[in-house]
Amino acid sequence: MAQQARAIRTRRIILDSAAAVFAERGYERATIGEILARAGVTKGALYFHFASKEELALGVLSAQLLDEPLTPQDVKLQELVDQGFLLAHRLQTDSLVQASVALALDSGATSVDRAAPFQAWVDQVAEALTVAKARGEILPHVKVLDTAELFSGAFAGIQTMSQVVCDRDDLTHRVVVLLQHVLPSISTPAVLTGLDMSQERAKRLAADYEESRRRHEDADGTDAER
Repeated sequence: MAQQARAIRTRRIILDSAAAVFAERGYERATIGEILARAGVTKGALYFHFASKEELALGVLSAQLLDEPLTPQDVKLQELVDQGFLLAHRLQTDSLVQASVALALDSGATSVDRAAPFQAWVDQVAEALTVAKARGEILPHVKVLDTAELFSGAFAGIQTMSQVVCDRDDLTHRVVVLLQHVLPSISTPAVLTGLDMSQERAKRLAADYEESRRRHEDADGTDAER
């Protein structure tokens, strides 16, 4: 367990360092040597986790995916709301997630599959909508894939605007506005009235997420000391 915990921490250090170098230099100009210097690890340690700079980039890009499972809700659309709130929180607080989004928009990273995180987000939203439709939570005419792509694209747009305008300080508010406009057009009235799309819920989810991460980090640290 101790060895596994150290490996997880080393991988995170390498990813954080790669993300910082990609953000500062751009993907094409960044070098493995710069990433090694930033991470303070050996070349062997880096290549144990990542076989190439491209694999490093893919690792950074995958950071946009939620690293802690959502708490299941009785209403599936509430889980979709919660996904949006948690991604907003991570974009505001996690430098690796911020770098992941920047890399996805780096037009110079031509050798990297930058579409992957967008598709993963669309797939997550589509999965939630599919379950919601099967439960009768959304209107019969709603097309799941079209809606998932619309929601994901709109989220990408508002987070970019929020970053440019105010370094994402107002991102939670913008997500609330997005939800308030999109969900009434797809949700059944009975379900819509029960959805919590408030900033207060967003704050509670963020606090719970950070507490869960701290518990995992403390557990990893204890394992590493044994």
